[in-house]
Amino acid sequence: MDAIVVGVAQLGPVQKSDTRAEVVGRMVALLREAAGRGCSFVVFPELALTSFFPRWVYDRGDAELEAFFEAEMPGPDTHALFQAATDLSVGFYLGYAEIAGEKRFNSSILVDRTGRIIGKYRKVHLPGHQTPDPSRLGEHLEKRYFDVGDLDFPVWETMGARIGMCICNDRRWPETYRVMGLQGVELIALGYNTPTGLGEPYQAATLAAAHNALSLRAGAYQNACWVAAAAKCGVEEGFPMIGGSMIVSPLGEVVTQAATLEDELITARCDLSMARYARTEIFNFVRHRRPEAYALITERQGAGDPVQPTRAQMGLPDA
Repeated sequence: MDAIVVGVAQLGPVQKSDTRAEVVGRMVALLREAAGRGCSFVVFPELALTSFFPRWVYDRGDAELEAFFEAEMPGPDTHALFQAATDLSVGFYLGYAEIAGEKRFNSSILVDRTGRIIGKYRKVHLPGHQTPDPSRLGEHLEKRYFDVGDLDFPVWETMGARIGMCICNDRRWPETYRVMGLQGVELIALGYNTPTGLGEPYQAATLAAAHNALSLRAGAYQNACWVAAAAKCGVEEGFPMIGGSMIVSPLGEVVTQAATLEDELITARCDLSMARYARTEIFNFVRHRRPEAYALITERQGAGDPVQPTRAQMGLPDA
């Protein structure tokens, strides 16, 4: 298959009082619209089923906190989404909070056109803080509630393409895309919830939207793949979150972008031959990459002292 029609199903705000059944109903409506537009795959946002709960302070084990997590997938409330996908023959990506034994993850799943879960990803780059900061206007406590993902960045051959997944803050880190790029990924699906107005310097809402587009476009271009990114957005429990859901081509072009901060479906015909062209010509990894020069990427976690070649290596006499 040389092309697949992909939908990005942006969701407007999900308030704390909204039930999962109500949210799933909205998602099913978007899935039906996607099927009507010829989509075979749809991307939903990060933590799509509930309000973005890392804005509130809980202790692990609190009943109210635990209620945001899914113990099974599909569960009683999400079964309708899987059934709709099966009936419509449309696959999807879904972000949600996962209970896995004693651990808790910010996760996503890849579901094929028969409603079968074929892949899972757990968020690696957790943003925010572990401890509440009273000087801030709002909290972002993902490090408090989630464990670091333990499944790396896998890629699956399904629905006519090589598909990978990541979540929200992962999109800012070039390693996310490169690990999947080294597996020949053709389409990366990701969901995000990006709040603004938390009192952080240099994080104006206009820059948040710009950084979102910058990260997605750079990741797509530098790794010769399509990127389909779905936001949960709008004013949720008094906190604004950016929209800007988009589909980006392997040449770094924003092919389509959401116009609202509400439930909205955008679609694009993703030509996989474009990804293959970019991977063969512009970013031919076999021809041009030099892993021996990148050792610091895996040897260091944080920045350290500069590393310089010796004068002999540079062909210079001893000082």
